[in-house]
Amino acid sequence: MSIFEKKAVEEAAKKEEDEEVEEEKTFAELGVSQPLCDACERLGWAKPSKIQMAALPHALQGKDVIGLAETGSGKTGAFAIPVLQSLLDHPQAFFCLVLTPTRELAFQIGQQFEALGSGIGLIAAVIVGGVDMAAQAMALARRPHVIVATPGRLVDHLENTKGFNLKALKFLIMDEADRILNMDFEVELDKILKVIPRERRTYLFSATMTKKVSKLERASLRDPVRVSISTRYKTVDNLKQHYIFIPNKYKETYLVYLLNEHAGNSAIVFCSTCALTMQIAIMLRQLGMQAVPLHGQMSQEKRLGSLNKFKSKAREILVCTDVAARGLDIPHVDMVINYDMPSQSKDYVHRVGRTARAGRSGLAITVVTQYDVEETNAFVFRKKLEEYKCVENEVMVLVERTQEAMENAKIEMKEMDEKRKSGKKRRNNDDFGDTEESSGRFKMGIKSMGGKGGKRK
Repeated sequence: MSIFEKKAVEEAAKKEEDEEVEEEKTFAELGVSQPLCDACERLGWAKPSKIQMAALPHALQGKDVIGLAETGSGKTGAFAIPVLQSLLDHPQAFFCLVLTPTRELAFQIGQQFEALGSGIGLIAAVIVGGVDMAAQAMALARRPHVIVATPGRLVDHLENTKGFNLKALKFLIMDEADRILNMDFEVELDKILKVIPRERRTYLFSATMTKKVSKLERASLRDPVRVSISTRYKTVDNLKQHYIFIPNKYKETYLVYLLNEHAGNSAIVFCSTCALTMQIAIMLRQLGMQAVPLHGQMSQEKRLGSLNKFKSKAREILVCTDVAARGLDIPHVDMVINYDMPSQSKDYVHRVGRTARAGRSGLAITVVTQYDVEETNAFVFRKKLEEYKCVENEVMVLVERTQEAMENAKIEMKEMDEKRKSGKKRRNNDDFGDTEESSGRFKMGIKSMGGKGGKRK
């Protein structure tokens, strides 16, 4: 071993020792005030997460921070705690703005702020699309301390809501910054940055450091401290990853087989389109499975309804588009099924990252058909996915019923579409977003399918 290699090994070992020492620190030892330490204790945060230990000392010293961390790492606490601690010392309205790429993430962050600030009288407002502008204007008239918003809707209020401005803003936080930029919010970001004070503290959090994020960092942060706990496009060791190669005509049958094989486990099924998401959710419900959809054409109320049913374990299966692949912190997901292939490697990582969290094990299965082979071969071998073995005769037992359920789902989808076009909105189906009431007419159940079909109750 050369002297340079030896030095590198020693430095790595020292870094690991330092990290181990840091893990023993409490919130109080990081400089968090007692009221907020009490709030953390009420939330069950026994000790700071890695991103909190890395970011809080710098943020509490008044520095700008750029953090590279995935959802579920505790990053909301990493930026919310310094904001609330500063607010305790200098209370004022419109103190902090948090920008997020999606509505669901905005509500999730808003809930975290309210939970942390419940003991100090915090007022927070969530400003997102899909909600009445007038109701939001009334919320802004209450002069909240913290605003959590999607960029587009915030710009709508800055331009149209009388008396609303952010001239006194003290904190700007951009969460999931890479995704904000990927969703083409750059014009809105420019407008927001032009109307808020230059003298402010800025935190930027992102899962990945892209060129666009680097450009945004240079434009909006001053001498930031960079902290990182994420690994670029990698999956965790406790995640079992498989692929299954099947004929396209039996795709829904294999999906039902996989879900039935793992009955009793919570599962997220990823589809490529909103229509297919809805169709699969209806099909599964007709077969007696507890499935709810989540996609971009649902109203905000029903998106949150589906999400809450899944998070509370009232429903076992969430069928969704990539709207749920990033940003949402959904605990206790046992399995992810890629019913449709992800388009990029990083999308695969974000999808399967919904499971195997917080040290728990998880299973990810990617469905591959003959139409996916050309684009999939390199992907499958690069990820070193193992083939998932199925008992073919048990799958074939399910064909007739699953195909019938799929046809019935298509009929219901067509009826729903016709009712929307005619203006006769069906109860609970008015926004292409509910399967709870829609699948009773054809409901057939899976118990009578034979084989292992009776597994899922």
